[in-house]
Amino acid sequence: MKAILIGLLGAFFFSVTFVLNRSMELEGGSWAWSASLRFIFMLPILFLIVGINRNIKPVINHLKQYPLEWLTWSTIGFGLFYAPLTFATMYGPGWLVAATFQLTIVAGSLLVPFLNNQTKEKIPVQSLYISLIILLGVFLMQSVHASSVSIPAIALCVGPLIISAFAYPLGNRKMMQIVKGELNTFQRLLGMTMASIPFWIIVSLYGFLTTGLPSASQLSQTFIIAVSSGIIATALFFYATELVQQDNRKLAGVEATQSGEVIFALIGEMILLSIPLPSYLSFIGMALVIIGMLLHSVVSSYLNKKVLPEKGVFNEDVQ
Repeated sequence: MKAILIGLLGAFFFSVTFVLNRSMELEGGSWAWSASLRFIFMLPILFLIVGINRNIKPVINHLKQYPLEWLTWSTIGFGLFYAPLTFATMYGPGWLVAATFQLTIVAGSLLVPFLNNQTKEKIPVQSLYISLIILLGVFLMQSVHASSVSIPAIALCVGPLIISAFAYPLGNRKMMQIVKGELNTFQRLLGMTMASIPFWIIVSLYGFLTTGLPSASQLSQTFIIAVSSGIIATALFFYATELVQQDNRKLAGVEATQSGEVIFALIGEMILLSIPLPSYLSFIGMALVIIGMLLHSVVSSYLNKKVLPEKGVFNEDVQ
């Protein structure tokens, strides 16, 4: 129960991303600043966390050893994950973005053969069946959303989220293959943040040229996201998985707590942004996405039976 509660707490802090990104969009803040500032703020915080244990030098050495790989996969895993996700908040509420982003589970299954070339693994059939449930849920929610906005707006919401859903597992899993357990979770986070900074500088320049400097409100909200989602939520989730890493049943429960992000995002927007209660069809779609996530967690934990990597690295779940 302790690990489940910690996992849910982590999901709560992860959900802050979706609520505040939508809040900044409604206030007229540029999506480019919302995206880039999160990682710019994360950089000194991660330097402090990793530096306390004097673990920065191994990160620098690894970056020097594989500069192109770090730059490429960090840009994909962080840049092409978070920039499109933030852009999508221009065209849909945070809870819808949070639910649609769970397509990353589908993407993760489809990417298996390309991420494990040496073992020649096939696409897990069980995961694909479960993915159909998630896809149906997303379709229901987006179809309801389509009744109030134009088709181009729907495309500009879903399209970037599809890119984000694939970039997220691809970049993070590729980086884990390159790191090979030589760095711990926060060292890898620091390295990927450093390597993605050139991308975020370009994005922030775009934000400056199109909207000028960010407002004080946007600065404060992106800082909260950096601390909440980038640091606290990640630490809580990894701690929860480490508590139960030897018990597949309990591990499945901790993994499933990520579904709480959708619910927390909805509640957060209703309280902070006064959004109306979604339609019953949206709730059905949301329920299907959550059920699909729960089933995926159970199946992955019982069928894969893979021992978690040492040093606290858990799958690709770095948000």
